[in-house]
Amino acid sequence: MSYKVKIQAFEGPFDLLVYLIENAQMNIYDIEISSITGQYLDYISAMKEMNIAVATEFMVLASSLIEIKSKMILPRISQSGECVIDEDPRTELVTRLLEYKKYKKAAEILQQQEEVQFDIFEKPQEDISQYLETPDEYLSLDLKQFASAFSAFIQKRQRIEAVRRHYTRIKKDRATTESRIAYIAARLRQKAGRIFSFRELIPDAGNRYDTVVTFVSILEMAKERVIKIRQKKAYGDIEVEAGERLNEGDIRYEQ
Repeated sequence: MSYKVKIQAFEGPFDLLVYLIENAQMNIYDIEISSITGQYLDYISAMKEMNIAVATEFMVLASSLIEIKSKMILPRISQSGECVIDEDPRTELVTRLLEYKKYKKAAEILQQQEEVQFDIFEKPQEDISQYLETPDEYLSLDLKQFASAFSAFIQKRQRIEAVRRHYTRIKKDRATTESRIAYIAARLRQKAGRIFSFRELIPDAGNRYDTVVTFVSILEMAKERVIKIRQKKAYGDIEVEAGERLNEGDIRYEQ
């Protein structure tokens, strides 16, 4: 089994050991002690080659792994020559690893909470005794003065509402080219064979916007041969009649 060592910072020997176990996708309750010991020693050797100081605790854990490995390879023999089956030598290591993972997870949660707290700012308490010690002030008004003030308030409110009603302009939704095309097509279908003047096809002849929308619409319809248009003289009225494609499709007036 080939093993590539990638040097990175670890907080301690158990941090490195947990990383190796998880990276190898091993079951923590059934560690392949021979494989993981080899990887751990390779990592320490790589650290030494890169002149990285190896702490004593890393070496202590390495010794523990070698001891566990030897116990698993060489079974114990009793004085009578029988093989003695002791408790799994990995048990203590597994227990220590589980404890380490539990406390590391708790430390991560506390660190996250600390980062959250950094974004919380509290307003320092202020002295408001001067406001609490000041007695309440009461407005001295008799019933007639109160009624007069209330009446003035109502009259002012009524004047404001009257001004709003008088000067509020209801804005009419502007027609689109699509809706105007549908409107013109409907007029031509209702009175088949009739020739309309351009002005008759403008719903609001006094509105410049409606005039422009209608003009653009008849140009688009003439381009698609939905209508026919003609102007007998310069600046004369434009005449509109049904074209060869008026009844094609489903053109309806959209309200």
